[in-house]
Amino acid sequence: MHDGWTLRAEPGPHVPAGIAGVVVPATVPGCVHTDLLAAGLIPDPYLDGNETALSWIGRTDWTYETRFEHAGVATERVELVCAGLDTVATVLLNDVQVGRTANMHRGWRFDVRSALRTGQNVLRVRFDSAYRYAEQQRDRLGDRPNAYPEPFNFIRKMACNFGWDWGPNLVTAGIWQPISLHGWNTARLAEVRPLVTVDRGQGRVAVHVRLDRAADEPVRVVAALAGAPAPAGGTGVEPDTDTDTDTDADTAAGASAAAGTSVGVLIPAGERTAVLDLAVADPELWWPRGYGGQPRYPLAVTLHAAAGAELDRTDRLIGFRSVRVDTTPDALGTPFTLVVNDRPVFVRGANWIPDDAFPTRVTRQRYADRFDQAVGANLNLLRVWGGGRYESDDFYDLADSLGLLVQQDFLFACAAYPEEDPFPAEVAAEAREHVARLAGHPSLVLWTGCNENIWGFHDWDWQEPLAGRTWGAGYYLDLLPSIVAELDPTVPYWPGSPWSGRDDVHPNEPGYGTMHIWDVWNTDDYTKYRQYVPRFAAEFGWQAPPAYATLRRALSDEPLAHDSPGMAQHQKAIDGDRKLQRGLDAHLPAPRDFDDWHYLTQVVQARALQTGIEHLRAHRPVCMGSIMWQLNDCWPVTSWSAVDGDGRRKPLWYALRRAYADRLVTVQPHEGGLVVVVVNETPVPWSAELALARVTLDGEPRAKASLPARVPAYSAVALPVPTDLAAPENARGELLLAELDGDADMVAAAGPADRDAGPADDNAGPAGDGAGTADGGAGLPGRALWFFAEDRELDWVAADYTAEVDPVPGGYRVRVNARTLLRDLTLYPDRLDPAASVDEALCTLLPGETATFTVRSTATLDPAALVTRPVLRCVNDIG
Repeated sequence: MHDGWTLRAEPGPHVPAGIAGVVVPATVPGCVHTDLLAAGLIPDPYLDGNETALSWIGRTDWTYETRFEHAGVATERVELVCAGLDTVATVLLNDVQVGRTANMHRGWRFDVRSALRTGQNVLRVRFDSAYRYAEQQRDRLGDRPNAYPEPFNFIRKMACNFGWDWGPNLVTAGIWQPISLHGWNTARLAEVRPLVTVDRGQGRVAVHVRLDRAADEPVRVVAALAGAPAPAGGTGVEPDTDTDTDTDADTAAGASAAAGTSVGVLIPAGERTAVLDLAVADPELWWPRGYGGQPRYPLAVTLHAAAGAELDRTDRLIGFRSVRVDTTPDALGTPFTLVVNDRPVFVRGANWIPDDAFPTRVTRQRYADRFDQAVGANLNLLRVWGGGRYESDDFYDLADSLGLLVQQDFLFACAAYPEEDPFPAEVAAEAREHVARLAGHPSLVLWTGCNENIWGFHDWDWQEPLAGRTWGAGYYLDLLPSIVAELDPTVPYWPGSPWSGRDDVHPNEPGYGTMHIWDVWNTDDYTKYRQYVPRFAAEFGWQAPPAYATLRRALSDEPLAHDSPGMAQHQKAIDGDRKLQRGLDAHLPAPRDFDDWHYLTQVVQARALQTGIEHLRAHRPVCMGSIMWQLNDCWPVTSWSAVDGDGRRKPLWYALRRAYADRLVTVQPHEGGLVVVVVNETPVPWSAELALARVTLDGEPRAKASLPARVPAYSAVALPVPTDLAAPENARGELLLAELDGDADMVAAAGPADRDAGPADDNAGPAGDGAGTADGGAGLPGRALWFFAEDRELDWVAADYTAEVDPVPGGYRVRVNARTLLRDLTLYPDRLDPAASVDEALCTLLPGETATFTVRSTATLDPAALVTRPVLRCVNDIG
């Protein structure tokens, strides 16, 4: 029922004169903002200062209406199925109220048989202001501490709609999920939960079925599993559900059958549940990306009347894998190690926020684009953060197909949440719905109770203002774990991110459980990451502005400056610009203009995250997880993302690709001096020779050494740097070069000169500490550089290079030949063509080396502009 809808504002004090009384076409699924935008009644909320000017929308009541013809009731039940209403909705059919909702995060079914008419029907959905509802609940129950001024913790709605330190305050309303009429007889499949387990090579699928009934008579449910996985990326062959071929028809719940056959269970009159067991000998296992394949088996569940007619059906793909979290105490505290199919996995992850403030604009293709970017950056896990939404079926299907692990938060973030009515029942309902919906997705490996709320209760001065009132502990420590244990015990549960795992240990203690590291961004230099060795780092990050083309699309500021009005509107972090400046001041020369500021702040972001990630990986297996904040953005904003709100990759994305590479070489300052850590996150042992050289900024060698590197599978080895290489004669004019040679997968190490950087992935990139900075090579695997001083202190020679630009199919090839050292060489083709992209960034070249960039663009670009400022940049082009 997605056609013929209209939208209008209800009279009220916040409605502008040009909106009052106006009826516009509405898109369903959709929301008020996108409908008003399509009708030309509001400007784009993402541009300039429009966000603030449109705040009245969230304080207004709205009515959606459609008319439809109905031929008459021919079924025992007719239900209006609302997969998602945002948020405080009254549903009226022919002026009869059939439902009332106050939860964006769950679906609804309303019996409308008595209200339905033969002929024309009028369906209205009125949405009351989410602000007004939340404020009324707050006034009724007493305020609770909150990281932001809006009352998002008093309504079951996407919290970041109310604004965040990266997101706009655009409080939505609307029919945001599909809506339909469903007529049915006898019974329907209300819930199908396939619980998939693997034990000693034997697979089992326990299919839990729950029915809704219209008639109290026996029915039969059949579960069928295909005998082979579906083709990669496909929906799979349809399993045989012929009731005459069941191997164990009409048996009690729990009957089993081999793969390729089906199991049938007779559900007697009055009963509503059954369990059908399918045993699978030696199934092909589903693995995280990089560890193996992602086979998925088609599963079909059908419901039949006693006479044999099919009443209902559901089809899906499942994967066989086991997952657990190892928290066995050790001498250092309590680890947090994700174990898939009995193999410990080092998590190379990123946090995921809603990809648009208006979720219906996020299509399957848009998810696929983000997932391609995640895979391209060598990620193996996405954490769906608790201030957003339970992610969609498309999200999980794509994650399953690509081997991307998913940690899904329950939707509580950065606030104390009331546990008084009506909230516990709503929380239970939404949790039950989504735990059941997502059961059987092999990518789902962890449910998390909340984001930072347990930590907040301990450290954010909540306890005095709470004055004994509830704050959510009952959800995270009792209600939610009990629901997960009941509905899907195959997936681990963790009460919070962060959480130490023990009531007697601080929730953000590095040696226990999971940790968030935010003092680095808020108060310190990014080199402080090296002071922590957490067991699992679930959040840490550093800001930078989005791509230049993204800024120019979103802002009309002239001139564009870091503190111009539009830039300020799109910087949501408290003191964000001051913190960006602190990062610049600690490491880099002073920017001369906005172009310098834009480039250098992006460099600092990339260095900060690579510093943190490489440090964490260097401490494998004490630390077994790194989830950086954040992969994506929901609008054009200065934020912690690697991919900006227009989908463009920031330099950070390229740094992630290097820091998260399967094989990593990184220089690290340890207590006894500099070491080179070689990380091998593959099943194949890695043997190579480590060539070390201390060279001048001109590329002249001062000392050399060669060390054997033997790195077992899934491990890290630290090799001490000899003293004569670790101690420079002139810290301002020298650096350490580390390269691996002798492995078939590596590029041969021929010394610092005559090197083609190419577009290959660089395994070590910009990092730093107070005594010096690490840097990636020129896009080469197996290479790392360590600078003994900060850029602002180095004896730079002015950047000098030659460049060649050649047209190639689909764009241009740009070859840069370094005559001097060029640090963090980056090409910004979006400054010439907003649709252009480049395959590499942040290359550091020594004199005599060459970097090759491939620019993808369908436009005709000026070759001279491609190889000069502000398109082609390096740190030492700033005098």
